[in-house]
Formats: sequence, structure tokens, C-alpha cells
Amino acid sequence: MDTFLSILQSIGIILIVIMFFNVMIFVHELGHFLAGKWRGAYIDRFQIWFGKPIWSKKIWGVQWGLGWIPAGGFVSLPQLEDMQNIEGKAELPKDLKPLKAKDKIIIAAAGPLFSLLLAYFFACIVWCIGKPVAEMPNTQIGLLEDNSPAMQAGLLPGDIIRKIDGQPVTKWMGNMEGVTELIALSEHETINLTVDRPQADGSYVTLDIQTAYTQTPTNWWQRSSMRKIGIFPADTALISSVIANSPAARAGLQPGQTITHLNGQKIYTPFAIVKESKKAKELELTVQNSDGSAQTVKLTPAIPDNWQNKANATPILGIAWGNPAKEARRAYEYPNPQQQVNQSLKWMGTTLEKLFAPNSSVGMEHLSGPVGIGSHMYQMMELPAEVGWRLLLWFAVVLNVNLAVLNILPLPVVDGGHVVLGFCEMIKGKPVSGKFLDWIMTGFIFLLLFFFIFVTFKDVGDLVGKDAAEELPEPVFNLPAQP
Repeated sequence: MDTFLSILQSIGIILIVIMFFNVMIFVHELGHFLAGKWRGAYIDRFQIWFGKPIWSKKIWGVQWGLGWIPAGGFVSLPQLEDMQNIEGKAELPKDLKPLKAKDKIIIAAAGPLFSLLLAYFFACIVWCIGKPVAEMPNTQIGLLEDNSPAMQAGLLPGDIIRKIDGQPVTKWMGNMEGVTELIALSEHETINLTVDRPQADGSYVTLDIQTAYTQTPTNWWQRSSMRKIGIFPADTALISSVIANSPAARAGLQPGQTITHLNGQKIYTPFAIVKESKKAKELELTVQNSDGSAQTVKLTPAIPDNWQNKANATPILGIAWGNPAKEARRAYEYPNPQQQVNQSLKWMGTTLEKLFAPNSSVGMEHLSGPVGIGSHMYQMMELPAEVGWRLLLWFAVVLNVNLAVLNILPLPVVDGGHVVLGFCEMIKGKPVSGKFLDWIMTGFIFLLLFFFIFVTFKDVGDLVGKDAAEELPEPVFNLPAQP
């Protein structure tokens, strides 16, 4: 029964994602349609998705349809430009007159305008209901990977990162301005970090440290990974709960206690304990109680009884960790519509800048098509409802801003190209035509098709290429309680 409900839930989420895509496509094309009607243009078809229609119906003299290729949509406006290579052959009236250049510009620009208006519409909803705070306002290093570039460069747990390549940083991740993003988007062979290192007397020493970076190898059908240096953020080792009969329970550890030292060394994240637990050796923990008192306990990690003979099972203490920093943060923020649109534009500008930077690791392969975008939306909808819907609505703002900007770029085939041709016609006094223009349009169509296939291939490769480890059940210790 649970499996059946899970399948139904997955189908429901997929339908919601498809609905969101189609709403955005429909509103964009509705802009062209309404502008065309306003300017007296002949409209042959209004179709969501490309290819031969799997459903169509003629209403108000216009054929409305749904294509079989789930990507984009179009409003057939033969007077605007010959787009038969994409939209198919149109049935034209014999007395069809050409449109004025001004009308062509208005019709072409209406699509991006409606996408931008839809972005503001979603932004108003987000402004009212709020969006989850997805930032980590902390730049202190909690743990380093063994033999990582960060460890080799001399970074230590407890170091507080203040600058990355000269740019101040105040959070671990968020809005493409955190530690994780600045390292991933760096453009040099080495990464320069300015850190404050805590001293025994409570003071800090400022150091400039230069580190290399690594990129995790991927298969040829997957996207290349982004840069990293092998660091993880600091967090309080607060005990949230303890599993019955586990080594932690037998040692007397209780929820609300905080572990401050491991084997005599100060720790800055509970994952330092998790990492050391895998060695299955006795650990000495310094535990701070809620009243401020401290005690030292010794215990040995063990593999839960129901994990025996599991390939990926490792010894654990039986502790679930709390996250006081996250719980203390505001759950939601309420940026106004203009702030949301500005943030989306900033992200887009940063992406394009890194895309064309000569020494950046960001390439065309890191852009997403419908499959990749749909996958992100699916993951959002899998989150608790009060979070997932808010994230999806915020993501819709970002998507529509991107759709508006990309379509208004002065490139062949897209709306911006039609706007440019309209202005050229106004200057020349006659439509731009000729075989050269046809060659450019056709060539760009094939270029877009190749790009669409390429990013879709990478999207699918990332989805099916992940090594899924066996999911372990909730740990159970059947050891008798220690007297």
C-alpha cells in the first residue's frame, strides 16, 4: 500500500511540474497572441510543445493544439517571419498583407514582456507567503577532508573565512555569494582565502592562505563537477536524541547535551565525531550539560544489530544531532517583487559571466534544459508541503525572468531577433530578406536543437548516472541496557 501511495505521489508531483512548465509557456505565447490580435496580424496556430499535434481544435479561426515534443511552444504569425522549419507549414489567406515594422516589434516583444509580468505575479505571491531561508550564515570551517587541498594548504577546523579571492564572504552558501559558490565559481589556478584563526586566549590571527582545488571525476555522459577544496561548515554538536541500547545510551548521553571535545581536541562540527566513529575505536568525549557543567565519557562505536552484513554499514554512536543555528534562524523571508526580480537578474548575470570567463570551470554543459529544471522542481515538491510550494513559487520567479531575458536577446529565431529585424526594417524602409538571412535563421535553429539535445543528454546523465547506495533501515541496537 505504501508503495502504491508513493507511486501516486510521484505521478502527482510530475503532473504539477508539467503544469508549471505549460503555464509559463502559455503565458509567454499568450503575449504574442494578444499583441498579434491587437495589431491586426493573421494568426494561424497557437500550440504548446512542438511537433505534430496530438490534440488540436479550431477556435475563433485559430488552431489550438498540443504537440508531441515536450519543449516550448509557439504562436504561428506568418507575417512576422517565415518559421515553417520550426512551426510547420501555415495556411495563408491569399490577400494577406505585410505587417508594419512597428507592429512586428510590438508582437515580438510581447512574449518576453508577459513572461516578466508572470515573474512579478509569482513574486507578489512569494512576497505575501514568504520563501524559505536557504542560507547558512556561518563561514567557520568545521571539518576538512583527509589529504584535501585545504588540508595541504594549512587550513584548520575553526578557521573563519573572511574573503575568497579578495571578495568578502558572510555565509557558507546562498544566493551564489557563499563560500561554496565562490570556490566553485573561481577563475584562477589557485584560490586565495583570508581567514581569522582562533587563538588559545580568545583572540584571532588573520592569515592569507593559498589553496589548490579539486574536481570529482565524472563519467563522460555526466556534467563535470564544480571546484571544491575539501571543507565543511562548523555546527554545534548538540545531541537531539539517543537511540535506545546504543553505545551513546549505554554511556549515559542525553538529549540537550553538547559535545565540545573529541579525544582531547576541540571540535567544531558533529561530523568530526561521525568521521572518527567509523574507525570503531574507543572515543573520549567531553560533554557539556545544559547547566554549564562538563564531564568526560568513554565509549566505543558499534554497528547496529539490523545493519549486520550490510555493505555500506559503518559503526555509529547512536546519536541524532540537532541544529541550533538553523532552528534559531528566521524560517521565512519576504523580499518584495522587485528585490526578487533583481536577484534573479543578478544570478543570471553571474552565470553568463562565469560561462564566458576563460579560466572558469563553468561551461555550457552546466546549463539545464527542461529535464534538469523539472528534476529540480520535483525535488522541491518532495519537501514538506509548507516549504516545497514556497520554493517552487520562488523558482517560478527565477525561471520566468530567465525566460524573458533569454528571449529578448538579439539572436536569430528568438523574440529579440525579430525585434532587431523590425528596427532594421524601420531604418531601411523595407523588410530584411534574402538567402543569407534564411541561412542564418536555419543555422541557428539547428544550433538551438543541438544545444537542447546536448543539455538534455547531460540532464538525463546526471539523473541515471548517480551511484545509489543501499538505503539502511533505522538503526536498532538489541544490546541489553548497561546496569
